[in-house]
Amino acid sequence: MQRIIRYATITVIIHAIVVVLHGLAHEKIPVPLSGLQSLFVGSIIVLAPIAAMILLWTPFQQVGSWLLLSSMAGAILFGVYYHFIAISPDHISQIPFAGWGILFHITAILLFLTEGVGCGIGAWALTTLQHREQVL
Repeated sequence: MQRIIRYATITVIIHAIVVVLHGLAHEKIPVPLSGLQSLFVGSIIVLAPIAAMILLWTPFQQVGSWLLLSSMAGAILFGVYYHFIAISPDHISQIPFAGWGILFHITAILLFLTEGVGCGIGAWALTTLQHREQVL
């Protein structure tokens, strides 16, 4: 389980860095978010994975695993919808690939990747914990 926790920690830290860079691109372009979108980003995309990472280092690993899986799944669905499906100012086709748009495009893809990895690690942790309980 220690290896899973280390991978989760690395993934969450990389994800947090990418989120900050993507937020910077949002601000500089600018691509504003609605109040509800900002609430979702702050709570589910930023805080929840960090809380999950912390919980994974405690006796509450199962809660941390569920929180990691669910927050990263919510984040990936949000990002895929707003960056790649819904035609809006937040869709990558609406942002020129120049200046801050380069950072926007790259970080939108990196968010998708880190959130996908985060989902996989959350599921891996849950499976490992469930197997451990069955053995005991």
